[in-house]
Amino acid sequence: MPQVYKMSYPGYPPTGYPPFPGYPPAGQESSFPPPGQYPYPSGFPPMGGGAYSAAPSSGYPGAPGYPAPGGYPAPAGYPGAPQAGGAPPYPGVPPAQGFGVPPGGAGFSGYPQPPAQSYGGGPAQVPLPGGFPGGQVPSQYPGGQAPFPNQPAVMNQGTIRPAANFDAMRDAEILRKAMKGFGTDEQAIVDVVANRSNDQRQKIKAAFKTMYGKDLIKDLKSELSGNMEELILALFMPPTYYDAWSLRNAMQGVGTQERVLIEILCTRTNQEIREIVRCYQSEFGRDLEKDIRSDTSGHFERLLVSMCQGNRDENQSVNHQMAQEDAQRLYQAGEGRLGTDESCFNMILATRSFPQLKATMEAYSRMANRDLLSSVGREFSGYVESGLKTILQCALNRPAFFAERLYYSMKGAGTDDSTLVRIVVTRSEIDLVQIKQMFCQMYQKTLGTMIASDTSGDYRRLLLAIVGQ
Repeated sequence: MPQVYKMSYPGYPPTGYPPFPGYPPAGQESSFPPPGQYPYPSGFPPMGGGAYSAAPSSGYPGAPGYPAPGGYPAPAGYPGAPQAGGAPPYPGVPPAQGFGVPPGGAGFSGYPQPPAQSYGGGPAQVPLPGGFPGGQVPSQYPGGQAPFPNQPAVMNQGTIRPAANFDAMRDAEILRKAMKGFGTDEQAIVDVVANRSNDQRQKIKAAFKTMYGKDLIKDLKSELSGNMEELILALFMPPTYYDAWSLRNAMQGVGTQERVLIEILCTRTNQEIREIVRCYQSEFGRDLEKDIRSDTSGHFERLLVSMCQGNRDENQSVNHQMAQEDAQRLYQAGEGRLGTDESCFNMILATRSFPQLKATMEAYSRMANRDLLSSVGREFSGYVESGLKTILQCALNRPAFFAERLYYSMKGAGTDDSTLVRIVVTRSEIDLVQIKQMFCQMYQKTLGTMIASDTSGDYRRLLLAIVGQ
């Protein structure tokens, strides 16, 4: 098995992890999403065969002058100061006995600890690695893979907010003028579309039809082409419809785009999945589960069918006894025997809540002395491996998962524009701010820089306007 699986995530595996009392912050465990955020810390699927290719070999962003990923404005209503036992000033300095202290103060395997979890405190600062043994930052990570950071406990934020003083009729008029006569005023379209929430875009669509008796989408389609067209149409689809449409598209015609199925079905909340299933039926007159069954097979099919039930436990409190038992069962179903008991992995990864899975991963690495992600890499291959890893990465850090997907959509020759568009659009009102922070931390460059060097024209302008510099 190639070295790539040996990557280790910062703060992972822990040598001992505290229970998190009182997680999540009161009021944050509510159902799906209070506008612009996920109830649970987030992250999304890798490109490639589940074995990630090497990350840039420069060090971590430890260099002075590097913007600390935690330095975004705190969501309104957060007290600025970290709670008692909040983040230590530097990784490696023992924090006051607060939530962030592993029992016995044992350090983690060479990586900075996840920020001392001041759940519900200020925006958790992501410590920049200075805490490497001996104080040097290694020039390359083991296996050449940028580590997958732990999710700091902050509220997620989108880069797109609803526009104040919104006037759907005025916007409809601007779009009509932009498309009238010879040529198209793309800049005018970009200015409107990038600065309105999805809900506002739906209102513009309705106003346009009322005012001009024409379909805005058809008009836009006739004026635009290529990636720009795909991006604009994605922005005008309601979020649930866009996910359902992406799934339908991934299974239509010859071949199946399994990565799209994984990216959507393994990362959405229960409520989102149930809405996608309903929308798929009402818009395309088809049963999503049936389509999945006919387009996939084996353990991968079972995993996706489990996912499209939208039935994961969403209780945010962690049962440490169960985490211990699950870790034991996973070990005995994989590393601890000849062959693999796939159904045991499916059962645990499809039913447990994300915070519970995170605790299970911690228990597993204490018990098996290796991390669960690399065990999944050794026990599985192909799409089922990618699907299981995606679930585990979401449990650790959903924004980091999406950051990785974005990186691989642009790395190397050519750009996977559909993935780039899909992630930027679907996360723009949920956690794109956190995805940008993670991208910076994992790849030592900003998401905007990479988009700018990989795209061009109005398409680039609109993507950058959504990502926000």
